Amino acid sequence: MPEGDTVWRTAEMLRVGLTGKTLTRCDIRVPRYATVDLAGLRVDEVLSRGKHLFIRVADASIHSHLKMDGSWRVHPLNRPSRAGHRIRILLEAAGGPGSDIEPVQAVGIDLGVLQVLDRRHDMDVVAHLGPDLLGPDWDAEVAAANLTADPDRPLAEALLDQRVLAGVGNVYCNELCFVTGHLPTTAAGAVTDPVRMMQRARDMLWLNRTRWNRTTTGDTRQGRDLWVYGRGGKPCRRCGTLIARDAGGERVSYWCPHCQR
Repeated sequence: MPEGDTVWRTAEMLRVGLTGKTLTRCDIRVPRYATVDLAGLRVDEVLSRGKHLFIRVADASIHSHLKMDGSWRVHPLNRPSRAGHRIRILLEAAGGPGSDIEPVQAVGIDLGVLQVLDRRHDMDVVAHLGPDLLGPDWDAEVAAANLTADPDRPLAEALLDQRVLAGVGNVYCNELCFVTGHLPTTAAGAVTDPVRMMQRARDMLWLNRTRWNRTTTGDTRQGRDLWVYGRGGKPCRRCGTLIARDAGGERVSYWCPHCQR
C-alpha cells in the first residue's frame, strides 16, 4: 500500500532514472493533457511531498499521486513495461547524443492523480499538507499541535489526515496506534505525549524509506514484519490476545484489545 515511505522511494527511483536526461518521448494518456509533449526537454529534478510526486521538466511539473493502487516503474528502454492499458503516462529519456548513459522508460500505472502544472506554482497543490515525515520541513511539535487541535477527534482519523502530518497511511496508522498503546478510536486529546508519538511516526517511515519490505517489528521476514495490520484473528505478538478487526469504516482498523486501551 503506497504510503509516505513508498512515495519517497519512488521519487528516488525516478530521480536516479530521469534526472539530467533529455526526454525522447512523452505520452500522457489522460484526455486533458493528451496533447502535452515534453520531448526534447531535460528533466531537472524529482520531488516528493507527503504522498505526492513531482517531476520537473523545464517550465512544467508532472504531478502525480499513487492513491491506493498506483505505481511508477523505471525500466531500461530495451525492456519496456507490459502494463498496457493501465499506463497513464509514459516517459522515455536518454543522456543525449554520444552519451553512454542507458536510455530508460518510466511509466506511471493506475495513478490516482496525474496533472501537468506550471512549475512556478506546483507546490500550491500541496500547500494544505502538514509537516512531511520524510521532508525538510518535518517538525514533530507542529505535527503534535495539529494532531491535538481537535481533542475529541478519533486518533486514527487524525493520523490519516494529511493536513495534520503528511505521509501516514492505514498501515502506519494501525501500527502506530499499537506501539503507543492507543485504540484507533481514542480521542486525540487523550494522547499523553503527542510529540513522542509524532517522532515515533517519523522513525517508522524513516527506517523503511529505502526498502520495499516494510517492517515495524524490526523483523523483515514475511509474516513477522507487522504488529497488527492485516492480522485480524491472529494472536498478538506481545500478549497472545487475538487481534481485533473492524471493517465498518472507510479504512480497516486492527488492534489488540489487551495492549491497546
